[in-house]
Amino acid sequence: MADTHSIITPAIMYWGTPVVLITTENEDGTPNIGPISSAWWLGHRCVVGLSSISQTTINLMRTKQCVLNLPSDDMGHYINPIAKTTGTPEIPPAKQILGYEYCKDKFARSGLTPRESDVVRPPRIAECPVQMEAELMGSTELMHDLPDRKGFVLALEMKILRTHVRKDLRLAGHANRVDPDRWRPLIMSFQQFYGLTAQKSVESKLATIEEEKYRMLTRSDVVAQGGDMDRVGGEEVDGVVDK
Repeated sequence: MADTHSIITPAIMYWGTPVVLITTENEDGTPNIGPISSAWWLGHRCVVGLSSISQTTINLMRTKQCVLNLPSDDMGHYINPIAKTTGTPEIPPAKQILGYEYCKDKFARSGLTPRESDVVRPPRIAECPVQMEAELMGSTELMHDLPDRKGFVLALEMKILRTHVRKDLRLAGHANRVDPDRWRPLIMSFQQFYGLTAQKSVESKLATIEEEKYRMLTRSDVVAQGGDMDRVGGEEVDGVVDK
């Protein structure tokens, strides 16, 4: 077979991940919005990749609280106005090179609407179909093999405390499921915005597994967590941080 591949060294590895708008609280109590596209989920945890000099990171390290807001594929016009802005008054040199500017009120700049959260101080974003209130559980410095870059980017583990989903995205007949045919996330691939195709490419074998069976991996037998259901009474267990 002929070799169909060639070797390249991309400057970035943005192969395609959902956009996340992270809301955090500044030192003066005002909200900040940080658009990112480095995030992945496993169980009720989310790992996000952030620069250590980001105002979002600074706020998270101080307060341990945020909201992970997921925009739909028709919301790019909200994000572009704040895409190259920072909530840090003194713009770090690395962001100056990339053309960032300081923006104090990103809600006003973007046209997005803050909505009070239930269990954390940072606000949710009303326009986002999915809003996950979260608590920072830990961080890991990346690039340990590069002495001059070690700690420049971090992997942050978030614990999802409460999930808000727009009602029309819920799967009929199920209390806690999202209809994947209705959910249309905004995807970033090599700095460009994309949406998902309207149809499944092929039926998934994994989809034959009842989704609730995965809850055994996400709940604890000894610690109550936000969103857990009591085994006896079916009542929701909060297990969340105080506001």
